[in-house]
Amino acid sequence: MPDIATSALARLDAALQGRAVGPDDAAWDEARTAWNLAVDQRPAVVAEARSVDDVQQVVRFAAANGLRVAAQGTGHGAPAVPSLDGAVLLRTGALDAIAIDADARVARLGAGATWGPVAAAAGEAGLAGLAGTSPSVGVTGYTVGGGAGWLVRRHGLAAWTLRAAEVVTAGGDVLRVDDAEHADLLWVLRGGGAAVVVTALEVDLVALPEAYAGGLWWPVERAPDVLAAWAAALPELPTEVTSIGRLLNVPDLPMLPEPVRGRSFVVVEAAVAGDATLADALLRPLRALSPAMDTFAAMGPAGLGAVHGDPPAPVPGAGGGALLHELPPAALEAMVAAAGAGSGTALIGVEVRHLGGAVADGAGVPAVLDRIAEPFASFAVGLAADPASRAATEASLADVAEAFAPWTSTRTLPTLADAPIDPVAAYGDAAARLRDVERTYDPDGLIVVNRRG
Repeated sequence: MPDIATSALARLDAALQGRAVGPDDAAWDEARTAWNLAVDQRPAVVAEARSVDDVQQVVRFAAANGLRVAAQGTGHGAPAVPSLDGAVLLRTGALDAIAIDADARVARLGAGATWGPVAAAAGEAGLAGLAGTSPSVGVTGYTVGGGAGWLVRRHGLAAWTLRAAEVVTAGGDVLRVDDAEHADLLWVLRGGGAAVVVTALEVDLVALPEAYAGGLWWPVERAPDVLAAWAAALPELPTEVTSIGRLLNVPDLPMLPEPVRGRSFVVVEAAVAGDATLADALLRPLRALSPAMDTFAAMGPAGLGAVHGDPPAPVPGAGGGALLHELPPAALEAMVAAAGAGSGTALIGVEVRHLGGAVADGAGVPAVLDRIAEPFASFAVGLAADPASRAATEASLADVAEAFAPWTSTRTLPTLADAPIDPVAAYGDAAARLRDVERTYDPDGLIVVNRRG
């Protein structure tokens, strides 16, 4: 790791509207902490940007001092970032401006904006962005990584809504990227990350005056029947309905509600881009199985962020997922055997998300990640608060991966990854062009990206 002189760090700090923090600073541990508390980020320097000029200053400082730059909004995706040894961790969370143009159905967002406030602002106009299941996730990392959320079957990936971006290049220049200028880089940003630092995005919004969403809960012992009924209903569903079949082991923690705390469930969640009747083919047979809880309700777009129950505060976790090319009964049986009743799993949750629809039809715009042919995606997660819990979680993750192995695709979705991704697995034949475009804007590899190879 390059030795950064105290004087150089002081000059950077003085040049920023934000701040620069080194390992000897009292604020070091706070500054380098990611959302995922299990990730021990150890960069050379942490720089917190409050303006585009700050980002330029940081990039130029890194280049002059033999460092790389890793931009990070919230740190949800920190496990997928390569080593930060010899890098400046550039925190962009303060660049969180939100502007909604309701007439044009466009959101102009700073790089640090998160989905919860964006959903609330857009929802006031009966509009929605293609958010994921967690309102605390940053819009930028989620969007440029692909982004498959509650509206994926109706509208496709969040990356495909990207119409323009403001970026700082490895040379410290500010560029506007759109279909007319630097279209090759826009192609990369639509799902491929980028070897630039994004400082703002413009994304298309979709009309969503009404949504219907929630979950049906049963004791985990009911998992075989419930998951079979869920899977049987999927072929009849319109694209307005996106659903998840889930095994959930709720931790016994005092901040969690009493009805679920310390208990295990099988849950079917769904979000409907419209009224309840669109989900009748899914909900009628499942409600006939007498769920213990039924939380489905009409709601505005902002309400979708609470459906999945993702943690509202940083937690230490480990997880991972895969794309599945089919979901026969044997796959569900394997899922239950690996993580259901009596399995002894250390995982909090194992789920399968229904894809297809618009995401299988393709982007309709130039995008490096232009289609997901696989109709399902799995994801599993557990706590990793200490070496013992991490080891137990990793062993259970391996069990789930083995259970799904016969139906697992060779392709991957970047936002499912909990480690640096293989570009060929993510982008196929487009991986070579992706590398070529990135070399154009970052010939020396200054910007850290979450890929290997």
